[in-house]
Amino acid sequence: MSGTVSPGQAPGRRAGAVITPDEAGRAHRAGRRRWIAAGVVILLVAAGLVAAGVSGAFSGSGNAAASNPYPTSTATVTQQSLSSQTEVDATLGYAGSYTVTGQGQGTITWLPAAGQVIGEGGVLFRTDNAVPVFLLYGTVPAWRALSEGLTGQDVAQLNRDLVRMGYATAAEMGPVSGWDYFSAETAYALELLQTHLGLPVTGSLPVGQAVFEPAALRVATVSASLGSPAGGPVFTATTTTPVVTVGLSADQQTEVKAGDQVTITLPDGSTTPGRVTSVGSVASGSGSSATVPVLVALSDPRAAGGLDQAPVEVAITTGSVSKALVVPVDALLARPSGGYAVEVTGSGGHHLVPVTPGLFDDAAGLVQVTGPGLAAGQRVVVPAI
Repeated sequence: MSGTVSPGQAPGRRAGAVITPDEAGRAHRAGRRRWIAAGVVILLVAAGLVAAGVSGAFSGSGNAAASNPYPTSTATVTQQSLSSQTEVDATLGYAGSYTVTGQGQGTITWLPAAGQVIGEGGVLFRTDNAVPVFLLYGTVPAWRALSEGLTGQDVAQLNRDLVRMGYATAAEMGPVSGWDYFSAETAYALELLQTHLGLPVTGSLPVGQAVFEPAALRVATVSASLGSPAGGPVFTATTTTPVVTVGLSADQQTEVKAGDQVTITLPDGSTTPGRVTSVGSVASGSGSSATVPVLVALSDPRAAGGLDQAPVEVAITTGSVSKALVVPVDALLARPSGGYAVEVTGSGGHHLVPVTPGLFDDAAGLVQVTGPGLAAGQRVVVPAI
């Protein structure tokens, strides 16, 4: 379909409404909506001229331009690589959620501060006369006292802790009697650790002297207070791994998958790359407010800079194409018979070229198009916003 129209004129149904998210199948959302809204105003005015019988080629003269009180501009059709992106608000924090619980006797006399990082062998809290309760790595909670002769997964994780901390070697622990056996070598290594921490040197591990968690902890919220009993919840914690959490609109769930590359805009305006690690399948909320959780890992965790619960923006790359003809989304006009067109302008006037939209870059406000005679370097009409 082609014809001559005034600049900004839209031959679409609803008198020239621009492309909508439902019609195109790929949403042009968030920060670009203000551009679309303004484009609708311009195109509706142009449609009014059509209804009044205004037609004929526009040569770009001042009189013709003055007939439209809403300004238009032009953009160049480019050939480039394009990524389809969905841009969403998100929160930068830390992965995981743990509750450190004391199992011993006595009174709490020292507590860590929020934000403090505690690693393997580090002190979680102290009781009575500065007696430390320390962190060991493992997924099996401390449920019994450990001493020489016992076997089990809890013993195996203790042996691996002692090797990682340098109090024993793998050759001493593993090959001789097996990782899951509490040997004389285990007792000796544990004595070295107890000496280092200023604990009674017993070579055994009573319940309450250590807490097993899967990894290093970053203190989130301290719930206990000085003087409270040592048995019970002490503080909540996360891992030290930064993670971005996205509340993705449920109607966008199929657009995003694990492995998609993202660009994260931090509060200071800098950007850092990342990758989608998981997309939730259960929505919270209902109707248009329903969301699914999406987790994003930073390619360089150091870029988080210690930020916690910080607002960020995430542009998720859901597809890409090379050597595509690209125009601003605002250039798309709806045709009365269905489909879309762009208004090409040049020395010979203005004419409509029917186009088929491809990938949308929601973050940049660009769209891939194909159409007869459309070529890189041509100029298309867009709202002057």
